[in-house]
Amino acid sequence: MFENKWVQNGKALVSGTFIYACQSPRQYPAGKKQGVYPQNVDLPPVLPKKKKKPYPIPFKEIQRAARKDKKLAERGLEKPLQPPKNGILVPDLIPVAYDVLDAWKVLIKGLAQLLHVIPVYGCSECSEVHVAHTGHHIQDCKGPSSSKRHGLHSWVKGSINDVLIPIESYHLYDPFGRRIKHDTRFEYDRIPAVVELCIQAGVDIPEYPSRRRTKPIRMMGKKVIDRGGYVDEPKPWRSVDPSSSSIVDLDTCGACGRFPAPPLEDVPSIAQETMNAHEIVRSGVTKLMRKYTVKACGYCSEVHVGPWGHNAKLCGEFKHQWRDGKHGWQDATVAEVFPPNYVWHVQDPKGPPLRGALTRFYGKAPAVVEVCMQAGAQVPSRYKPMMRLDIIVPESDEASLVA
Repeated sequence: MFENKWVQNGKALVSGTFIYACQSPRQYPAGKKQGVYPQNVDLPPVLPKKKKKPYPIPFKEIQRAARKDKKLAERGLEKPLQPPKNGILVPDLIPVAYDVLDAWKVLIKGLAQLLHVIPVYGCSECSEVHVAHTGHHIQDCKGPSSSKRHGLHSWVKGSINDVLIPIESYHLYDPFGRRIKHDTRFEYDRIPAVVELCIQAGVDIPEYPSRRRTKPIRMMGKKVIDRGGYVDEPKPWRSVDPSSSSIVDLDTCGACGRFPAPPLEDVPSIAQETMNAHEIVRSGVTKLMRKYTVKACGYCSEVHVGPWGHNAKLCGEFKHQWRDGKHGWQDATVAEVFPPNYVWHVQDPKGPPLRGALTRFYGKAPAVVEVCMQAGAQVPSRYKPMMRLDIIVPESDEASLVA
């Protein structure tokens, strides 16, 4: 607020007090305001295989927590543990675990039915997957014989494991018990990591029993001083015929053979149910992993659900000889337990194949989302920025004229 006078030929024409009120609108960073997403985002980066994965938690925070635990151990004080770090279940997360397991079954069933209608192709030389009536012509194959094909992919018919990547983990009766050794690794079942996470979060499956503690474990530093003793673990369930049990619904193996092709009028509803189940699994796994510890190898795709990783020497990735095949365990991310498996988004599945000269105009989406979208499901808003739905793909001769 200030006074102002306009003067002309020595006379004041306008005299008065002016009040200026200017306030810029509140700016929300991209993704910070609830329900608001940026228009377009970059495609997910491809991590190099000849390098260790980045730590999901800053390394300085890991060191700070280790120093704090060491100081408590030097003073003879126990490490304070809260559920589920002390072996006790979190009651609020038990319904979440049951919802995730139910949605996991719906997701497998829905994908198995949709793959009878929606064509999916996978490269026989690399891990590339494409959802369309024909494979794309983008020359980005890194397979053994890719140089002979000038980088073009060798397309074959895909399966449900190409869309929903099977990430398995050892099932542990007692996650705080004996560690899995390399010689004893065949004494444990391998089940989907999502299912194992739900079991440790409170889901009871008779075929995969789990120890439920009533007294918390006690730790001093890195040493467990009281775990309630060791108990005899039950024999693996694979010794019994699994086809006679409901646990076959928890695995993707043979899913397309168990569920026949649906009627065409039911495809959109099945696609929407599958999309909703995918979102429930993703959000539920995110909630569970905020409390329950999951470890992942920093070099390969191995995942272990539990406070510590196993000792099986099965890693064959970068510099595995230096580690004698042991895994480099670190905290896992949601994408390592439930991989999104990004594929190219195809605006017209029956149109001409995608070309490498126009890749900067194409978007990507998780394979499950792309399959469901082509089957008639509504795409959640969180995936639209990466799919680049508002970008018009030009013709090949027009691409050089685009700024």
